[in-house]
Amino acid sequence: MINSMLAFSVTQKASDLHLSSGEKPCIRVNGDLKRLSADKLLPQKLKIDLFNLLNMEQKAILQQHQQIDFAYHVENVGRFRVNIFYQQRGISAIFRIIKQQIPSLTEIEAPNVLNELAKAESGIILVTGATGSGKSTTLAALIQHINQTQAKHIITLEDPIEFIYQNDKSLIQQRELTHFGNAIDSILRQDPDIILLGELRNQHTIQAALTIAETGHLVLATLHTSSAIQTINRIIDLFDEGSRAVIRNQLSNSLKAIICQKLVPYNESRKAIYEVLINTSAVSNLISEGKTKQILSIMQTGKQYGMQLMAN
Repeated sequence: MINSMLAFSVTQKASDLHLSSGEKPCIRVNGDLKRLSADKLLPQKLKIDLFNLLNMEQKAILQQHQQIDFAYHVENVGRFRVNIFYQQRGISAIFRIIKQQIPSLTEIEAPNVLNELAKAESGIILVTGATGSGKSTTLAALIQHINQTQAKHIITLEDPIEFIYQNDKSLIQQRELTHFGNAIDSILRQDPDIILLGELRNQHTIQAALTIAETGHLVLATLHTSSAIQTINRIIDLFDEGSRAVIRNQLSNSLKAIICQKLVPYNESRKAIYEVLINTSAVSNLISEGKTKQILSIMQTGKQYGMQLMAN
């Protein structure tokens, strides 16, 4: 039942399939939810079908935490990022459809400056935006560009693994981890050039990202923020007052760029539009001094560095 709905979702070019106890299945197409002409999902039947997708360890995690993230593959249909969770009516699940082919930076109309940022030897590149804004696709396109043009050792820490890379000039090793703590602490012993940390969720992952970048590695990561300035403030505000000066200094030295994006309707589909902040010496000084509001004026006049504001 689930596999057939996933196959239908792919044919409809949906981005997500929603299965909710007591409701008809829904798909999201071009940002809009559409109910399918199917029967309402019975809670117990949906629970059985969803549990059949899980191994014993995953079932235990779901029962303990009341939710779980994992990747699911259907032969000749596609690969999906899945979140199963409990809500008031019973169990529910969201299946995010992962594109089979990793698009190029050109195909997603990414800012040209990403081609230059891909050559960075160290520092942090952040891709930010709301859930479903295409952050994972942009990061995948960036990694694939590096893979095709440079001989690098790339390690990804993902929860779950989404896009599957085929090694070209680079060696890419993808690790699927529920908790990144120990992996982040030991990753430098694995001789990486580039590290994908996924989402910076807390103080530990942010501090680790800054430290790794300071040791001469390139770090790629995401945050759920809607602008470059908000991203900087979010990172700093996660720390207590006594630590913020140190974090501002680390961030001012390590940050390479912030790419903020959102999806907008375009020709009966959607496309990403971008805001770009490049960490010039002027931006670095404002970050270290805590004067983030003044960064906007630099972005407005920083076209020669590849900076741009979000198109209206």
